[in-house]
Parts: sequence; structure tokens; C-alpha cells
Amino acid sequence: MAFDWKEYLDLARFLQGQIEINYSQESAYRSAVSRAYYAAFCHSRNYARTFENFVPSGRPKDHTDIRGHFRNKGRPGIASELDDLRTWRNSCDYDDTVGDLPQKIKSAIENAQDIIDKLK
Repeated sequence: MAFDWKEYLDLARFLQGQIEINYSQESAYRSAVSRAYYAAFCHSRNYARTFENFVPSGRPKDHTDIRGHFRNKGRPGIASELDDLRTWRNSCDYDDTVGDLPQKIKSAIENAQDIIDKLK
């Protein structure tokens, strides 16, 4: 059975509320932003492949290509939300300092849910 990418959004919500001795709140928040992005990215990629003839390459350029696909299909809102999610994910995965993590995680979860809701 194929992995249900929407489960990453559930994990993001779980991580948003966790503060454990074994890891910092910041690491949970950074991971939650990243999981929210991948929930939305993989769900939208699979939706576009199944229903809109999108052909993913399996390479990093798919992250850019899927946004272009939705722009070309007249869905710039989805492309924009994916773009925001990717920006926040990159910041959380690569930057030493990330400002306003509580707001980023809130926005990331909202954007990911909105994308999933639009692509049912």
C-alpha cells in the first residue's frame, strides 16, 4: 500500500504540541514545518500525476516543476502556497537561526491543509 503523505501533516501537528526532554521545542518546530511541506508537496505531486498528467522526474527539479504545473493549470494559489512552504522548509532545514518559528509552523500547517483540501 502506498504511503499516505497526508500523515506527515498529522505528524507536523503532533510535533507542534510536543516539548520533550529528549529534543528541543525548536527542533520539533523545525521538523514540523518540514513535514508540513512534504505532506503538501507529495500529495500535490501525486494528485497532479494521477489526475492532470504531471510526469515527475524523481529529481529535485520536481519541487519547482510542480509549482509551474499548477500555475499553468490556472491554480496559482496552490503554486504560491507550495512556494511559501518550500521557503519556510528550506529555512528550517538549513539556516542556523530561524525567526518566529511558532508563526511559521502555524502558517505551514494551514497552507498544507489548504492545499490538501483543494486537491481532494
